[in-house]
Formats: sequence, C-alpha cells, structure tokens
Amino acid sequence: MRGSTAGLPETWQGSNTTYYTLITVLDLLFSSLVVCPCVVGYWRSVWTLMDIYVFPSDKLLSSTVSIVIGTIGHLFFLTFQTVLEARFHPNRNRILFYVVSRTYTVCFAFVCVNGWRGPWDILSVQTNSDIKNLTVMTSVGLVALISMRALRNVASPPCVIVNDNVKGYFEVLTMFRVTIKDKFSLFVLDCIFSVLVVGNLVVFVWRGLWIIIDILLFPNDPEHSTHGSLILGYSIVGLVYLIQPFMRNLCSRLSGAPRLLVADAFIIVSLIGTINVWRGLWKFLDLYFLPDDVELSCWMGLVISLVLLILLGCSNSLLVRGVYIDAEESDGRCVVFPCYYLRLIFQQEKLKKLNKVQKFKSVDHNHIAVGISTVSQIVEDTCLKENNVL
Repeated sequence: MRGSTAGLPETWQGSNTTYYTLITVLDLLFSSLVVCPCVVGYWRSVWTLMDIYVFPSDKLLSSTVSIVIGTIGHLFFLTFQTVLEARFHPNRNRILFYVVSRTYTVCFAFVCVNGWRGPWDILSVQTNSDIKNLTVMTSVGLVALISMRALRNVASPPCVIVNDNVKGYFEVLTMFRVTIKDKFSLFVLDCIFSVLVVGNLVVFVWRGLWIIIDILLFPNDPEHSTHGSLILGYSIVGLVYLIQPFMRNLCSRLSGAPRLLVADAFIIVSLIGTINVWRGLWKFLDLYFLPDDVELSCWMGLVISLVLLILLGCSNSLLVRGVYIDAEESDGRCVVFPCYYLRLIFQQEKLKKLNKVQKFKSVDHNHIAVGISTVSQIVEDTCLKENNVL
C-alpha cells in the first residue's frame, strides 16, 4: 500500500502531452474505481471474518490473536525475503514462481490485515473514543511520523498502485535499510522497529482520523454518513491530483525542511481523502452487499477482490509492507503518488517495439542491437523503482 516514484521515467519518447495526460487520467480512474474498491473489499472481508470466527465474545483476546499473527507474520516475511528472492524466479520455473509469489501475497495480505486489526481493536478496548482523546493520539502519531520522515507510509489506494512485478517481488524495506548481510542482530532490531513502531504509528493515525469522521459526519445516519464519506473522499482525492503539478513545481524549488514540510502537508490532505474513500466503501459494502448475511458477504468479497486483483496483476496493492522515507525522490517527485498501471503497460510495449527496430537496424546496417534481455531488464528495473514498495 505504499510506494515510491524514485527512478521512474516521466514519460516516453514520442509521447505528446495530450496522450500522456489521457493515460494518466485513466490510471487514476482505474486506481480509484477498480483497485481501491477491491483492496477495501478484501480488507473488510478478512477483518470482519476474524471478528466472526476468532473469539467473537472476547474482543481483547481476539485482538491479541491478531497482534500475534501480524507481528510474527511481518517479521517472518522480512527475515526470509532474501531467501525467497534467491530461490524463486520465473527464469528457473515460471509456474512455480507464479504459484509461490501469489501464495506469498495471499498469506502476507492476511498478515497485514491482522497487523492492523489487532492494535486498532486493542485501542478501542483500552482507550476512550471521545474526540479529544482521539485528536491527541492522532496528533502524536502524525508528529512522530513526521519527525522520523516516515509520514508517506500512511499512503494507500487510490493514491498508490503496487504492481506484481517479478524483480523485487519479495523485497520489504526497513526503516534503517540494514540488510541481513550487514549484521543479523541489527537487522532484527531494524525489522522490529519498522513493524512495531512505524507500523503501529500508521495504525494510530488511520484509526484516529477514521473514528473522528465517524463522530462528525452524520453519526446517527449510516446511509448519509456513507455517501458523505464517498463524496468527500473522492472529491479530496480528485483535488489532490489536480493540484499535484503545482505542488510538484513548488517542491522542486524548495529544499531542506521547507520542502519536507510542504510534502508532508500534501500527504496529510491526501490521507484525509483516502480515509474517507476507504470508510465510504467499507460502510457501503456493509449496507448494500448482502447485509442480511454478513458471513457470505465477506467470503464473496474476499474471493472476488483477491481473484480480480491477481488477474489484473496488482494484488500487491493489498499489502502494507516496508518503510519509505519522506521526500527521498529528487526535485518535486516527492509529491507524485505512484499510481502507474496503464502507463507501465504501454511503456513495456514501446520498449518491445524499440527492441524490434534496433534488431532490424542491426541486421541491415550491421549496427549493435539492443538485446531482448537488456530491454526486459529496463522494464523490470522501471517497475521495481516505481513500486519500491511498501
């Protein structure tokens, strides 16, 4: 659910402004109207099924189980990421890679939902949900993330699309970028900090803003509250993308703390829109998708969302993994959200055509052609840098 645009090309040679703008708009619509509803549908389904099946009469025990699943699961996938990356690759066995990678995504997605459900419900049990307490907790979480330059980790669809690319499929970045080859003890501490500190701060911020919206937006009218969240959320997300060129230009002229603060302010506005979209879609499913049979509704939502995302090649959008640093991109790209789907597909097609042209020229004029493997590597590297997913 997190991402970076570091290293991603702006456009392609020969692409005019109108064409690129059209593809950009289609990507945003795809993210908002297809990817985001599927991601929310999956998360709502797994979350609610855990409520139904795991100690439904004891919320504290149920949330503790989720915390254990989330923490151990995250640490497992962080620790064994290099092993998975080394052993599974389509060049060795394409079918095996596909099966293992998608199984990995399914398991990690389940871990991610539990990693959020546990702390969220523990806070609901142990703390007061009045607006004053929520405001304080949310503010503390925001300040802590801003101080660590980790605010961007609150990003989620519809502001992010994470594609299922081969290279780096199993990679999970940590806060301090310590690798297992450096020193194992430091790597473990880095993993624990990334999961328990950064990850839980993100949950605190999301929960606080979500419940504040519950309190303020038609609290006694579920239908109006749902529709209001959808309208408000998509309006803010649309506004964020409209002003993105201006914000990018502004950030490219700034440096240091001013640039970081402007980028963080922009992220906070997008976060408010994102949470409203999620809340609206979640409650919309509760109200209108088989409301008389919640269990069936959740199972259908889980299967449909998961299968559709896998077929579309963006099932990694379900995952909340890795830690990214605020404003790490050059110039104003720190305020550009990685919402790339059609653009990457068309880019790959252009690179394939370029490869054919170069091969043809090399035959006719004895020029050195760009090899297929080189072009494939360019595509993979581009997709990886775009996703340098969390």
